[in-house]
This record gives sequence, structure tokens and C-alpha cells, in this order.
Amino acid sequence: MQRQGLTGRDRPATGRDRVRPGRDGGPTNATRGRPDLHPAPALTAAGWAVGVLVTAMVAGTPLLLPAYQNPSMHLVLDTADMCVALLAAYLLFGRFARSRRLQDLLLAEALLLLALAGLGMTLLLELLSGYAPGTLDVWLPAGLRAGAAVLVLLAALARDRVLAGWTRRVQVVPWAVVALATVVLWLLRDRLALAVTEQESATVQRPLLTEHPLIFVAWALAAACFLSASVLFTRQVVQSRAARTDHLLMWAGPAFALAGFARINYTFFPSLYTGWLYTGDLLRTASYVLLLVGATREIRQYWSAQARVAVLEDRRRLARELHDGVVQELGYIRIVTHGLTDMPEDARRGLLASCDRALDEARAAVDALGRSPDEPLGQVLHRAARQVAERYDARLEVDLDHGITADAEHRHALVRITREAVSNSIRHGQVGCVRLRLWRGPDGRHHLVVADDGRGFDPRATRTAATGFGLTSMTDRASALRGSTDIRSEPGRGTTVEVTW
Repeated sequence: MQRQGLTGRDRPATGRDRVRPGRDGGPTNATRGRPDLHPAPALTAAGWAVGVLVTAMVAGTPLLLPAYQNPSMHLVLDTADMCVALLAAYLLFGRFARSRRLQDLLLAEALLLLALAGLGMTLLLELLSGYAPGTLDVWLPAGLRAGAAVLVLLAALARDRVLAGWTRRVQVVPWAVVALATVVLWLLRDRLALAVTEQESATVQRPLLTEHPLIFVAWALAAACFLSASVLFTRQVVQSRAARTDHLLMWAGPAFALAGFARINYTFFPSLYTGWLYTGDLLRTASYVLLLVGATREIRQYWSAQARVAVLEDRRRLARELHDGVVQELGYIRIVTHGLTDMPEDARRGLLASCDRALDEARAAVDALGRSPDEPLGQVLHRAARQVAERYDARLEVDLDHGITADAEHRHALVRITREAVSNSIRHGQVGCVRLRLWRGPDGRHHLVVADDGRGFDPRATRTAATGFGLTSMTDRASALRGSTDIRSEPGRGTTVEVTW
């Protein structure tokens, strides 16, 4: 709990400013009373459910799931997977250039390795000769995929760690290892055993594919890394407030879950290195489809942020123009008017009041244009009420819950209501103090209260009179928020304006 004074321009600090944070010490949830559900656990759980179901079908009833020999479709899937991996890697490298996070770099390098191990390595080995089919063209991609899986797990463990001076080493080391492994395997190409052998089978659904034990170990290692990373990424997205809008990371959870179960399916039928299509290939491509969804959302979020920055910059420019032009001119007119002595007093007071209202409107416009839309609602209302109180040299007490948020339209309406209520209290109520409160009730509805200790008035008489447009304006603005306005006042007992929405 924090207390500090807030008074008029020259008055000593006798007021209070009480900030009510959320239960965890930070801002409260804007929808108190409703659980704050994040979609990441549900998405990852769905990915795990699909993987478990398909794997159980393969392990329990393998003969009911026929394989299809279609090298052309295999090439299409490999090409699509490589394109998605390159796109996601490009986005992650862009994020790394901005944030210098180790996680982004490791993920980008892992996806590049996966793209290289797929169609890229196949095209490269087509240019070479001197090795037996089923040896170097299988062992090298298998090693790259296993290394990529390890990098994915390391990225999940890295979380928000930021690189400092050894960025180049982290970037170079994986590729140095890849180059070394490629050279070693090329030198040993004549001694490499067949990684996958195809035999005749009594069933027509699929042939009998036998894999080398080390290939099985590579699949098991990759599956363990991918499945562990799936859980870790999802946990990070849920726990980290900074990652709550990280769509690429959010979709990485279910994507790597499917990738892990694809490797488990490859242990039953290693169709990846053949012209046959089986469940492992479908799960692998499905994992890249989920990464593509995350990448497209990342791109859309980036361009939305760019448009938002452009709009905010233009608003700030307009705010500067208003402040340096209209506000300064109105201030000059007010000073000149205040110094006129040969003008009737009533006319001078009328001009001063008009200048004050125009200054109030201009400053409100500068505030609305120049402030960030992410600013807490309590802070915005606090500043609006303080500006009015300082202009009339009045005392202000505030009790605000800074965890309450509102969109731009609601924020503007509540600021206008606050200014109108505080201005009416000071100008017409002869108040000693104005109190501003903002809180969330047990029912989840928000309450804004402006109360004073002034002379009060009869609300019924004001409603039937020709004046009182300010009260009507506040009521209309509250109705636009799907809320209500309650004005309570009695002569000699002050006035309370409460807006509930």
C-alpha cells in the first residue's frame, strides 16, 4: 500500500493516494471473478492427445493402417516442411536480432538444421557420388535431426536468457559440429552400414523395414527432446507474462508434441528414408503446419504492432501541435484577460471561465492523444482529476485500483465523466475536498466515484430545469459504457457521482 499527498498547486500535501495492486503484487486481472485461461495448455494437450491416439493405433493394430508408396507425395511433404522451417527460422532470427535472447537463436538454428536435414541434404547428396544408397544419405540426415532436437530442448531450457559478448560463438558452434560430422561421415562412407533395409512382407499393407539400432537410438533421443520441449514451452508461455502474446512460442508446444510422436512412429516404421508414407510422415507434417500457424500469427502481430506504433506517433505529433499552439495561445489570452481592469467584472469573469473551459478541453485532447493506451485506467483518471483540481486550487483525495483496465473508447468516456464531475464539484459546490475512488466490486463490476463535501443541490430540481446539461452528459456517457450513473446529493451535505459498469 502506497500513500502520498495530492493537493492543489500551492497547497501542502494533506491528501492521500492509495494504490490497490492485485493479490500477487501486480495489476489485478481486468475480469476478476472469471478464470484467466490461457489457450496454450489446451493446444498442447490436444497435440499430445492426437499423438497418443495415432501411436496407440500403430502399436495396437498396425495391420489396419496401410502404408502408401508415393515418392512424389513424399517429396511434396518434404518441400512443404522445409519451407515452413525456413520461414519460422527467419522470424526467430529477426526476433533474436531485436531481443538477443538465447532461446530465439537456438530455435532458429534447430529449424535450419531440420530444413537442411530434409530436402536440403537430399538435394546436396544427389550431387555427390561414391556412397551406397541407404548409408550416408540416411546417417547424415538422422544425425542432423537428432542434433536439431537437442537444440530445441536447450532452447526450451534457456527461457529468457540474454546473450552478451559470446553471441558469435553460439552461432558458429552448431554449424562447426555439422561440418565436422559431415566430413567424418564422408570419409567413413565406405564403412557405413545400411541404416534402413527393406524386406518382402507377407502383408500387402506395408513392407518390412528394418532400421539400424543407432537409428532407433536417434529417434528415441529426438522424441524425448521434442516431447520435453513441448511441455517446457507451454509452461513458459503460461508462467511468463512477457510471452502471453508470443504466438510462435505458444504454437511450438503442440507442434513439438506432434514432432515427438512422429519420431516414436518412425521407430515402428521408418518411412522417412523411403518412398513409403505412414503415420510418422503425417504427424511430422502436422507439426510443421502448427508451426506455420504460429508463424503467420507472429507476422500478423508484427504488422499490427507496426501500424499501432505509426498511429501512436501520429497522435503524439498532434498532441505536440496542440500543446505548442492552441494551449499556449489560450494561456496567453487568459493572462491578458486577467489583467484587464477597464472591463466590467462580469464580462471579465465570463471570459476567464471560457478560457478555463477551453484550456481544459485542449489539455484533455493533448492527454488523450499523447498518452499510451496501455497506461492503467487509474493513472489516467488520477491525472485528469488532478489537472482540474490544480486549476481551481482545490484539494483532491484519490483511492484507485490501478489493476483495472479499459479500452480506448471506455477510457475516453470515463476521463470526460471524471473531469465533468470534479469540475462541477469545485465550481458549483464550494468544496473543501474532492474524493476520487475507483475499485472493482465482488460481482466483477467497476465503480468510479467522485464525491465532495460541498453545499450540494437538489438533483430533482436540476433535472427539471433547463440547466444541468453536464449531469445529462455524464449519464449518456455512462450508458454508452453499458453502465449506470447514480447522482446523490442534498443541500448542505455534498454530492456523490457514482458510475458503475
